[in-house]
Amino acid sequence: MGRLVHFEIHVEDMDRAKKFYGEVFGWKFEDWSEYAGMQYFGAVTGDNSVPGIDGALIQRKGPAPEIGQPMNGFSCTMGVEDYDSTEKRILELGGKVALPKYALPGMAWQGYYNDTEGNIIGIHQADENAK
Repeated sequence: MGRLVHFEIHVEDMDRAKKFYGEVFGWKFEDWSEYAGMQYFGAVTGDNSVPGIDGALIQRKGPAPEIGQPMNGFSCTMGVEDYDSTEKRILELGGKVALPKYALPGMAWQGYYNDTEGNIIGIHQADENAK
């Protein structure tokens, strides 16, 4: 099986992206640039005792996606405890709404945002009362 084991987020401004993901989701970063041979920061997304994967921020090699263009690639969705406070923090740190909060009835709240680098990310708050 081809199980997802790592992700990469392509960024234009590494410091801005580390601040965004660090402050919104609490991620920690490790400089793996020497190992990778390019600007590359490992993203530790949580404790290994909790399901999930780690990834990295990688220096973008071309133009950023245009706001409003169709998805080109995979989107990553982060589980959050409080949708509304996470959305507020995303917007405060320069993110933009791509697809507003909506209910997955009986399961969760979901929505999508452009990060500071133009990438689309999702947030997901489990809530069996969502409707």
